[in-house]
Amino acid sequence: MSRPAHVVTLGETMGLIEMETSAPVTTGIGQSLRFGGAETNVAIGLSRLGVRCTWLSRLGDDALGEYVERQLISEGVVVRAARDHQAPTGLMLKEMHGGRPVRVRYYRSSSAASRLSVADVAEAGNRAAIEAADVLHVSGITAALGPGPAAALVRAIELARASGTTVSFDVNHRASLWSDEQAAPALARLVAAADLVFAGQEEAALVLGTVAGEASFERAEELADRLRSLGPATVVIKLGALGALAVTRDAVHRAPTAPVDPIDPVGAGDAFVAGYLAEFVSGREEAERLATANRTGAEVCLVHGDWEGLPTRATLARPLTPPRASAAAGRRAEVVR
Repeated sequence: MSRPAHVVTLGETMGLIEMETSAPVTTGIGQSLRFGGAETNVAIGLSRLGVRCTWLSRLGDDALGEYVERQLISEGVVVRAARDHQAPTGLMLKEMHGGRPVRVRYYRSSSAASRLSVADVAEAGNRAAIEAADVLHVSGITAALGPGPAAALVRAIELARASGTTVSFDVNHRASLWSDEQAAPALARLVAAADLVFAGQEEAALVLGTVAGEASFERAEELADRLRSLGPATVVIKLGALGALAVTRDAVHRAPTAPVDPIDPVGAGDAFVAGYLAEFVSGREEAERLATANRTGAEVCLVHGDWEGLPTRATLARPLTPPRASAAAGRRAEVVR
């Protein structure tokens, strides 16, 4: 009997205060406590789709850290996060207007996760998890948190590559954390070190030092080809309402999707990655990977919260019928070369 697939993620997760009404933050009216982080959004998405997932990080030795850990465990994610006695769990604030998010503010300076280091990755249990995993999934956000987290990220990738673990990298550029000029060369190095890369069209252009152009499958293909020349075997370009495109060693796959009327698009990119990786570790063909990824991304947009709308396999078995859903929802990826 083969062992179940295992994905390890590494990165920061923060508490999230969400304004449930359009009232200004200063009124203190209608707040709810949630949490979110790119890598744990992916981890929860994978867990709900039946994939064993472990999250590595640091949390503050505080109530927010306890909350994050408890919630992740309840979602079936294995948590390996050191509790930091000297730094707090990070926090973000999501402001709403007309029932939809309009701004997210981050309070992550000097957070526990900003103190991630090579020592955290080298801890025996964490190292063993990375080396035994089928996939290590990381993002550019961690590299932007500071020298320590950036070094931890590089070391995790080194361990994964040395042990045959597939390295999955989502560019996930955050302009609020570092400038384009700082980010581009660092992100390019991480792209080159990965086996599988996810990027938006603008992120791909940033890494390559070129102009993104209007979102299209044609432009995405050009950018993906150039990213592949840096080293990864597969590059996936997320095109939002258009769908997605994947370039592999021997083919280009275009996967249009059904446009939806989003309630809260935050976390859709992470949901896309979770759907793709769930099919990747299950040995599915590229068409199925992209179809599931498009669907999981759409599902998250229809629910408030960064990850709350992540689907289960039972959800995916039902048709997607939100406003604006179209025949594109049922299309499989088209192989164009």
